[in-house]
Amino acid sequence: MVLVYIDQADQQIKKASLEALSYGAALAKQLGCQAEALVFGTIKDNLADLGKNGAQKVHQLKNETLNSLDVKVHSSLIANAAKNLNATVVVFAHNINGRAIAPAVAVKLNAGIVTGTCSLPNTENGFAVKKTVFSGKAFANINIETPIKVISINQNSFGLVAYNNAASIEEINLPIPPASIKIIKVEKIEGEIPLTEANLVVSGGRGLKGPENWGMLLDLAKALGAATACSRPVSDADWRPHHEHVGQTGIQIAPNLYIAIGISGAIQHLAGVNRSKTIVVINKDPEAPFFKAADYGVVGDAFEIVPKLTAAVLKAKAAN
Repeated sequence: MVLVYIDQADQQIKKASLEALSYGAALAKQLGCQAEALVFGTIKDNLADLGKNGAQKVHQLKNETLNSLDVKVHSSLIANAAKNLNATVVVFAHNINGRAIAPAVAVKLNAGIVTGTCSLPNTENGFAVKKTVFSGKAFANINIETPIKVISINQNSFGLVAYNNAASIEEINLPIPPASIKIIKVEKIEGEIPLTEANLVVSGGRGLKGPENWGMLLDLAKALGAATACSRPVSDADWRPHHEHVGQTGIQIAPNLYIAIGISGAIQHLAGVNRSKTIVVINKDPEAPFFKAADYGVVGDAFEIVPKLTAAVLKAKAAN
């Protein structure tokens, strides 16, 4: 059986977990078994709908203390659930939570692990899992030889697959270990699309010359319904908040569309966004490194191009 851990935030299931579930269902079909989901905490979403993403059964440990992530507690519970349910593969989304939990689960299960996979494994001769390495510059095929296997899947690398299923729900009872952390205070950023969940991202760099010029980028993002991001020099200069910093030392994202405005495209920045489905670069320097990674490039002054692009988007939306 393939067991897929379903990540949640504010009692709502994260999109990355739905993609992991679609991946798990495809893997289960390949292995000739079934995919089942594991959910902790109290969830507002209809768990039976997880069948539409491939789950045949949903196991829920319904305890509100599990709504907040505690890596020690969650990894212990996931490992125990995997043992009790005789799971042979445990699948995670390769997001912030998955990167923290998956290795701990692998240790507890004495399982081989591959993080950041981008495709289904090759099971013709073993269990070879393909993943990106060297900041996305190359691929490696790693064979997992342990009886139990742990995999985390890169966001936006497999996609959501629709199934005509309604999952059955079963509550499970597992002893919950004592918490290793205590949450004192939670500060939430309201009214913004989380970068890790965004399908569209508009990002700015030093080419915008200062925080006073960020309005045109925000206008474009609003017109597209996109999240906003920035390069590290921008956040370091306090032009934009640090939670918008994307790159190797910031948040790593994989949206369907990433628009880079006034960003040169240093390797550290590219490492955090190169899994985007489509990259559009707007820069007046034709030698900017980012153009080599771009699917579409516009050489020109962002202060002229971006307002025209925003107007074109609004016109297209009005026509529809």
